[in-house]
Amino acid sequence: MLILRCPAQLQLLEETLRRSLPTTLPVLGTVMTVARGNPASHEVLVDSWPHFSIVLTRLRPEEHRDPRDYYTNQLAVFYRDKGALQALLGGTEAVTRARAFQIVGMQDGLDEAVQEVAGARGLKVE
Repeated sequence: MLILRCPAQLQLLEETLRRSLPTTLPVLGTVMTVARGNPASHEVLVDSWPHFSIVLTRLRPEEHRDPRDYYTNQLAVFYRDKGALQALLGGTEAVTRARAFQIVGMQDGLDEAVQEVAGARGLKVE
């Protein structure tokens, strides 16, 4: 996963996400915040640039205080391909099983994808 820090990239991503409202709303707010100074210490990750399949926003890892606190370990996701979401959850360091987290998104199939990956790994999902 690539972390977007360049203002021009964030601006382009923001414009792209605006075209897919309301499903992009959970990540769009964070992208806008990061592009405007990032007072909340978040980061924006994509699987590839500029042709991305998934956007993930999260609090910077160094800001995590309690690995059991899934409220501060909140992830927001927008994906164009369910396979990209499953790959993200199943095998990247962007989402780690070392701490509890909650994932927020507005797309159909998000819950099923999370359940599939968790079930394959024998993990509990609430």
